[in-house]
Amino acid sequence: MQDTLYQRLGGAERIAAVVEDALDRHAANPLLAPRFRGKDLPRLKQLGTQFFCMGSGGPQHYEGRSMRAAHAGMNISEQEFMAAIDDIVASLQGQGHAPSVVGEVVGVLYSMKEEVLRT
Repeated sequence: MQDTLYQRLGGAERIAAVVEDALDRHAANPLLAPRFRGKDLPRLKQLGTQFFCMGSGGPQHYEGRSMRAAHAGMNISEQEFMAAIDDIVASLQGQGHAPSVVGEVVGVLYSMKEEVLRT
């Protein structure tokens, strides 16, 4: 039996490191930074870690809103969506995750595209 994505990502601690790095990248990314100014980054990191852990097969419970509700009214563009994915990929690669795992995460992110774009 194959390990869950959660297990292949290394569990909660390693996922938290990816989320923290990705959100730091978003906050510094010229295309995304305006969306993160004045936001509670520690809370976003906590929720992002919960979401990523639960969504990848971990035991955590996500306390946040749905992706559609969380992004409602933001009118996120395709370019911003791709920039966010690029930051996440860079974080995963920086943490030494295998290309197959990175590709699987990208697939999951793309599956949420309609929940995030132009809502």
